[in-house]
Amino acid sequence: MARPGYRQPPSPLDLPNPFSPGQAYPPGYPQSKREYGSDSEMGDPYGSRTRLADSTGFYDGRDSGSDNGHRSYPASVESHSTSHHHSNYMEPVPTEQYQAWSSDRQIPMSTEEIEDIFLDLTQKFGFQRDSMRNMFDFTMHLLDSRASRMSPNQALLTLHADYIGGHHANYRKWYFAAQLNLDDAVGQTNNPGLQRLKSVKGGPGFKGSKSLDSAHQRWRNAMNNMSQYDRLRQIALYLLCWGEAGNVRFVPETLCFIFKCADDYYRSPECQNRVDPVPEGLFLKAVIKPVYTFMRDQLYEISDGKFVRKEKDHEDIIGYDDINQLFWYPEGLARIVLTDNTRLVDVPPAQRFMKFSRIDWNRVFFKTYFEKRSVLHLLVNFNRIWILHVAVFWFYTAYNSPQVYAPHNKKFPSAPMTWSATALGGAVATLIMIFATIAEFMYIPTTWNNAGHLTTRFVFLLVILALTAGPTFYIALMDNRQGQSQIPLIVGIVQFFISVVVTVVFGLIPSGRMFGDRVAGKARKYMASQTFTASYPPLARNPRMASILIWVLVFSCKFAESYFFLTSSFSSPIAVMARTKVQGCNDKFFGNALCTNQVAFTLTIMYVMDLILFFLDTYLWYIIWNVVFSVGRSFSLGLSIWTPWKEIYTRLPKRIYAKLLATGEMEVKYKPKVLVSQIWNAIIISMYREHLLSIDHVQRLLYHQVDGQGGRRSLRAPPFFTNQDNYKGSFFPPGGEAERRLSYFASSLTTTLPEPLPVDAMPMFTVLTPHYSEKILLSLREIIREEDSNTRVTLLEYLKQLHPVEWDNFVKDTKILAEETDGDSGAMSFAEKQAHKSDDLPFYCVGFKTSSPEYTLRTRIWASLRAQTLYRTVSGMMNYAKAIKLLYRVENPDIVSMFGGNTERLERELERMSRRKFKFTISMQRFAKFNKEEQENAEFLLRAYPDLQIAYLDEETGAKGPDPTIYSVLIDGHSEIDETTGKRKPKFRIELPGNPILGDGKSDNQNHAIIFYRGEYLQLIDANQDNYLEECLKIRNILGEFEEYNMSNQNPYAQSGHKEFKKHPVAIVGTREYIFSENIGVLGDIAAGKEQTFGTMTARALAWIGGKLHYGHPDFLNALFMCTRGGVSKGQKSLHVNEDIFGGMNAFGRGGRIKHSEYYQCGKGRDLGFGTILNFQTKIGMGMGEQMLSREYYYLGTQLPIDRFLTFYYGHPGFHINNILVIYSIQVFMVTMLFIGTLNKQLAICKVDSQGNVIGGQPGCYNLIPVFDWIRRCIISIFMVFFIAFLPLFLQELIERGTGKALLRLGKHFLSLSPIFEVFSTQIYSQAILNNLTYGGARYIATGRGFATTRISFSILYSRFAGPSIYMGMRNLLLLLYATMSIYIPHLIYFWFSVLSLCIAPFIFNPHQFSFTDFIVDYREFLRWMSRGNSRTKASSWYGYCRLSRTMITGYKKKKLGHPSEKLSGDVARATWKAVIFSEILWPLCMAALYIIAYMFVKSFPDRNGNQNPSPLIRIAIISIGPVVWNAAVLVTLFFISLFLGPMLESWTKFASVMAATAHLLALFGLIAFFEFFWFLELWDASHAVLGIISIVAIQRAIQKILIAVFLSREYKHDETNRAWWSGKWYGRGLGNSAISQPAREFIVKIVEMSLWSGDFLLGHVLLMILTPPTLIPFVDRLHSTMLFWLRPSKQIRPPLFSVKQRRQRRWIIVKYTLLYIVIVAFLAALIALPAVFRDIITINCSLCQNI
Repeated sequence: MARPGYRQPPSPLDLPNPFSPGQAYPPGYPQSKREYGSDSEMGDPYGSRTRLADSTGFYDGRDSGSDNGHRSYPASVESHSTSHHHSNYMEPVPTEQYQAWSSDRQIPMSTEEIEDIFLDLTQKFGFQRDSMRNMFDFTMHLLDSRASRMSPNQALLTLHADYIGGHHANYRKWYFAAQLNLDDAVGQTNNPGLQRLKSVKGGPGFKGSKSLDSAHQRWRNAMNNMSQYDRLRQIALYLLCWGEAGNVRFVPETLCFIFKCADDYYRSPECQNRVDPVPEGLFLKAVIKPVYTFMRDQLYEISDGKFVRKEKDHEDIIGYDDINQLFWYPEGLARIVLTDNTRLVDVPPAQRFMKFSRIDWNRVFFKTYFEKRSVLHLLVNFNRIWILHVAVFWFYTAYNSPQVYAPHNKKFPSAPMTWSATALGGAVATLIMIFATIAEFMYIPTTWNNAGHLTTRFVFLLVILALTAGPTFYIALMDNRQGQSQIPLIVGIVQFFISVVVTVVFGLIPSGRMFGDRVAGKARKYMASQTFTASYPPLARNPRMASILIWVLVFSCKFAESYFFLTSSFSSPIAVMARTKVQGCNDKFFGNALCTNQVAFTLTIMYVMDLILFFLDTYLWYIIWNVVFSVGRSFSLGLSIWTPWKEIYTRLPKRIYAKLLATGEMEVKYKPKVLVSQIWNAIIISMYREHLLSIDHVQRLLYHQVDGQGGRRSLRAPPFFTNQDNYKGSFFPPGGEAERRLSYFASSLTTTLPEPLPVDAMPMFTVLTPHYSEKILLSLREIIREEDSNTRVTLLEYLKQLHPVEWDNFVKDTKILAEETDGDSGAMSFAEKQAHKSDDLPFYCVGFKTSSPEYTLRTRIWASLRAQTLYRTVSGMMNYAKAIKLLYRVENPDIVSMFGGNTERLERELERMSRRKFKFTISMQRFAKFNKEEQENAEFLLRAYPDLQIAYLDEETGAKGPDPTIYSVLIDGHSEIDETTGKRKPKFRIELPGNPILGDGKSDNQNHAIIFYRGEYLQLIDANQDNYLEECLKIRNILGEFEEYNMSNQNPYAQSGHKEFKKHPVAIVGTREYIFSENIGVLGDIAAGKEQTFGTMTARALAWIGGKLHYGHPDFLNALFMCTRGGVSKGQKSLHVNEDIFGGMNAFGRGGRIKHSEYYQCGKGRDLGFGTILNFQTKIGMGMGEQMLSREYYYLGTQLPIDRFLTFYYGHPGFHINNILVIYSIQVFMVTMLFIGTLNKQLAICKVDSQGNVIGGQPGCYNLIPVFDWIRRCIISIFMVFFIAFLPLFLQELIERGTGKALLRLGKHFLSLSPIFEVFSTQIYSQAILNNLTYGGARYIATGRGFATTRISFSILYSRFAGPSIYMGMRNLLLLLYATMSIYIPHLIYFWFSVLSLCIAPFIFNPHQFSFTDFIVDYREFLRWMSRGNSRTKASSWYGYCRLSRTMITGYKKKKLGHPSEKLSGDVARATWKAVIFSEILWPLCMAALYIIAYMFVKSFPDRNGNQNPSPLIRIAIISIGPVVWNAAVLVTLFFISLFLGPMLESWTKFASVMAATAHLLALFGLIAFFEFFWFLELWDASHAVLGIISIVAIQRAIQKILIAVFLSREYKHDETNRAWWSGKWYGRGLGNSAISQPAREFIVKIVEMSLWSGDFLLGHVLLMILTPPTLIPFVDRLHSTMLFWLRPSKQIRPPLFSVKQRRQRRWIIVKYTLLYIVIVAFLAALIALPAVFRDIITINCSLCQNI
């Protein structure tokens, strides 16, 4: 039984004397620990029990006989059989389990009475016994926790106020929002249903806020008049409903409705007069299960007895939020119908509960918000961002480009026209609003009260549009009239000012508050959405001023800088380009229609470029000011390194005494020094135990007792506090973990902390960790064996290099231990000592000499505590128990003296206290399915920490039907082991309505275990975190942040008292995370730095100005607040991938405050390999995409006031949108450069003098000099935007660790090429979001937690990153190549760097990429990867990669059972045509058109001999479509060959591969031949050829995308068709009838595949060529490893050892493939270089060629 001292409810039949000798005692402590000695006072702790059961008056209308209510229950021993498994022992039970709720404290009701209430409810409603016991324990712990710091009466009152009736209770808010106060007051009888609504609207009595106030008044009176008994009964009923609700806990208002119905029913005579108990489990079956079933059926369907995910996207799934919102409105409640078509509303309240099982839920629910995938969400949610940027950009640019709209004959437009054209910015703002409103219509169902305000808004906007745009037409008409009237000018000016006002209004006022205020409107119809989505907690005056100030500063800086730097400097290029027409160009088909306007096209693209930079500027200023505020804030909090260290350390003892100890309560019997010394020594010793300090360091850090004069003993403070001169080396290892922890501890105590309460008065809290399949403890095998041949290093070796000092301490420790056990402490001779030296070798290698389990376990634990394991988390978090015991002992010296020397009993008393205040629950979803090793490790955890609780899911395939019954089960280290099964007996086993894992897993996992938390607060921890003793000591201060320590002792329901409970509750207290993987090399450090800046620096400023929504993972939650509002995280499948931030947004929208505390931190691991970091980023990006779709963003974006909206936007989605824009800016810039390049190449550019005036005598020249200046300026801004990303990290370091450290870290980053990684990860982020918004497919990517020492082969890296980044990088590389050839300016070097990093980043950060042998082995692997998978299915092959990348669009056919290769692929639905038509058809076509226009422009001038060029269009068409036709011809031929030969050559297994290889090589040959032909047609002009290739690539890409998107049906899960195609065997493939249609589909697939294959083949070789030069540098591998791992070359990892045979094999491979590689590379180079060298010799006369 779990909790020692837990009082089992005595069975109802033995009422008279619970202690009669026959009664089996409820279990107390486990047997091993003896009970308190016989002197503990015994006797009947509860007074007489009999009176209670008979005093009829207490229970309204219940039968007075005590037996009647309980007749059907057997004696308690059986009914509690799940938990009664200790042997009987006749020692007295410890008197109290819930100490603060004891009879000597005037408690309103005894524990027994409370228990009776629970039993009674259980029988009335049919709750499960175990759930009842669990909730009883839960309630008692809550009462105990509250009563320990206030009177028990007040504890019960405030608890009831928090759950049911108080100002901030969710139930009360819901009761008023769903307008039940009207419902109950008006009654159903006289006006049922809708009539009721009409009467309310028309009736005079219910108008305005008066009626609402009086309703609140009536509610408070009702609550005030309740008896304490009734209050407790309501809490109990609510908790019992909540405790069994399963997934219905995600929908809090549904739960409120269920509770209300149950409560109404309980009060009815019908319920009170009922004698027979209801069968157990009825509540689950009748009430919860139907709703659960509805939820499950939205997502899953049954096929072949298994649940299969339905192919529905969010817009078709009625998710948790939709179900929940039905209960917000009276109209929603009116929709609930029974199977016989009567409405539930028409049934009198008291009878509604009994009708629950007959509700037809399928007819009730509907979508309340459509999460359609589209980019328009960005427009709706963030319309103010677009208005503030685009409209202002219009104002700026229109004013600065008068040439564009000047009349043809004049240089400048007239004054009215200038005013008016500029004023169109207002029209732009209005248009944005109009589009946003139209888009909003798509996302909101037009029912009830939504459509109304949208339509009004739309009409208003049209009127405003007429006002802002109309005058321009009038002015344009009047402009060329002769009469000089002033009217146009006046109209223009007025229009301009109207526009400015319109822009300001639309830019500042949330769209939800225009024309019908959803946020503060008094109308009843807005009540619900205000309550649940817009109850934003108000900011105090200072933070609010700061919030407004920061945004005024950001935007004033931005608008000023953008005007001068971007816009006014752009006016000179506009002036020279606006009117320029290109002369003397011509095209065969288009004449001069296209080419004369080339300058105008270029100008348009430049405008777009400018707009993007305009957006990026804001982010830049946001970062700068945010950092400034954050730094200022940290000084005001008192956190900084610039206070000298000496002082921080010397004052530390005083601060520990003043801030960590609850000294207010203590009588000063002891000197503060004595108390502080105990705390300090405990911290130091805990560090020694973790091997962070060696024994000599410890001696210098401890307080020692010394004999003073006169025989008195005194404490000597450690020299550490007194003598600080040479401190670093002698006190702790320099730069080690100990130093970091102590210095953080010391500096954190300089800030102001909330006052702690004494330990026995502090509230109880629980740490909850979800665990799926993370490592619990590393096995020996994992530590000392390499993972595979590529790893080169064992985990242990790697850890030893990262933590050399700690390993040394560990080894010394182990040796001492070994000597103690061997007992050879006798004297040794000198020779023996020498022998001993060499004997120690195994210790230093693996940490043990004898492989007996106790030694190997030590090494395993040492390694596990330094990797990301669950064991590390548990041992870290269990420091809370240690800290509580320590504080209790230090602050209550009388306890120590009371127990005298009896340490065992003292320890037991401390244990009891820590159990009362702290629980640790791990939710191990898979526990029942663990394999042997995992089971052993979990068992080890329970043995090491008996107080650890594990909640898991247990399945029973029962007789109840096909799907198994699933239970939520709780065990802990005290649970007995069942002899028969070998498993532990559970404490609670609660049946769930069905499989709880409906979503992505993590939130469901938290939700199933949430019923087992205890106390008032929760700390949510991930399974890769850590905690330290000195941080745990601050727990009382942190819990003080919830501002519930000194609760008012007024009655929350009384007339005067309730005003003291008005303040918004604190929902979440965020804390800092320390990433313990920093310094593990460049990538770990980047990840850590990101977290440092995002999680600490920005969080500090954001939380202050009220914008922190995210709860990172060491955060503390107000459990009661969160659990009554839908739990700690949201759980809809794939919509809530980042489940935790939704918890934060939910709390924020429902009125919870979110704080951030600086003085507490937890450790957290981050992913360390390149691939894992990018998986993590992809996950974050996808999750962000899903957030964009969610209703939370919609509410926040359209309802927050402007300063808080901007804080929210730039703190959360803005970062990601900024990433997308950074990548776009690179692409747009490339296209701009391409166009400017064509101009520079073909036109004569004027020479200018130093003033910039054109020098005379240059006929037909074009003045493009200003354009080149503009380019330089652009590059500088793009560079700045990028560079500023390093600023926060640098400053953070500067503040926390001083100048030297900061510069060092920055230098390290740049030397290790981290900017390359930054560019690359930006691309990955933006790719992930855009993909998600188009196709979906977000899922929880389990981010790997390994160390990054493994070398990944080239082909795997290529296949992982080609799609997201390499292809795009290569296309831009071509554009850049052209730009460099046509206009070279040195600024372009930066772009070469950026674009190259998109292509080669994955390889640069691959360990040992440049070791020559591996490089060649890689090349061999790459060639094999390109060619395998055609005769047999291979897991990794080019064909598989190619298929996988197109399934995004085609989707898979539905599963057919039993194909072996189907395991390789998940379920993907076909992309919707809306998504495809834009991204896969129109966009590639537009890009192709752009490039073709550029190419045609170059070709539209006469050649050297003055002849007109033949049509470039025909040339491009032939070269780009030629290879496709050639591939088709080759394929048709080979298809027939294989069809006839294949069956004959069946015995030859390689036949298919040979056919495939032939086809591929022919395709490659075709591609190269066409390229050579083109090279020849261009007369070997390099820049023209590059431009031609750019357009050819674009066209081929468009063709492939269209073929895939339009002509392909869904993909099979297996690759049979591919093998059938090559081998010619189409029968026996399981294709059935489609064996006839499949060859046609496969033919199209193969045409595309041929082009892709030859493309990938060439691309791979280009990449390899780029990567070759570094491999030739001597010692490059050493250098590269130093760069990646930050380890000195001497410390580095040895090369792998091979046997002689392996060596011979490798040598042969290397020779062979080096030659092959050189030949191929030389051949490819020759194709390009030779013709260029011999250009004059090669002339081929062919008349056909002249015409292409």
